[in-house]
Amino acid sequence: MRQIAVYGKGGIGKSTIASSLAAALSERGHKVMQIGCDPKRDSTRNLTGGRMMPSVLDSMREQLAAGRDADSVPLEEVVFEGYRGVRCVESGGPEPGVGCAGRGVLAAISYLRDKGAFARYQPHIVLYDVLGDVVCGGFAQPIREGYAREIYLVCAGEFMSLYAANNIARGITRLSEHSPSRLAGVICNHRGDEAFEDRVVGAFAHRLGCGLIGSVPRSQEIQMCEVRGQTVIEGMPDSTAAAAFRELADRILANQTRVVPAPLEVPELEEMYRSVYASCQENAGDPRTRC
Repeated sequence: MRQIAVYGKGGIGKSTIASSLAAALSERGHKVMQIGCDPKRDSTRNLTGGRMMPSVLDSMREQLAAGRDADSVPLEEVVFEGYRGVRCVESGGPEPGVGCAGRGVLAAISYLRDKGAFARYQPHIVLYDVLGDVVCGGFAQPIREGYAREIYLVCAGEFMSLYAANNIARGITRLSEHSPSRLAGVICNHRGDEAFEDRVVGAFAHRLGCGLIGSVPRSQEIQMCEVRGQTVIEGMPDSTAAAAFRELADRILANQTRVVPAPLEVPELEEMYRSVYASCQENAGDPRTRC
């Protein structure tokens, strides 16, 4: 069983990428489970027709309110079948403004482990879609406990997305002494100039010691499918975007890279960004050399 986590700055597109990857991997004949590690519980909605599934923490709270043990929640109440049989789980979290959201991640993972969910459903691939960076210990749990052996960082050409990804790489490095989780690659989610973004994210991945595993195009097709609660694999299977996710899935399946990353110091990250930007500006007038 391969256990893969997708990390990145909030709003960078992790859930879109994770759910589309799950759909593409399922097309390839793999049994997939996606675990949304976000209190918004929206990671798997594109796999379930736009429905918001009950979360592990919500179900546990209901059990406690009824005077029962929190761990008595049946797996069937929190593990749902989505597109092409992908098993969908949402960790959930506390009410807004109350408690630690990372607690939901820890509770969900512990619950699934103790209930024997992986043995029961026997997924070939488990995808963890994890909120933000690893400042909060709860969100670092898939790394800290070695559940997610392969970490993919999602970022765009924006400096702050690289900054957040670099912080996550720092967390992987810090926890690597006691955890088998390793960085497997970087995924670029395009937001603007694709040539510049591929180059700057590729340079960043190289400095970390891994590689740019693939890029996701900026696409109205993806947005249109999300409105309908679908991935592009389901909603527009012949689209360019769907083809990009299938290629990304194939690259992840073939990828053997597992490294303890070498995160950059902030001045190094800034200098790398400025250097790539200046090079692209210099070559902007020549399509043969642009980025």
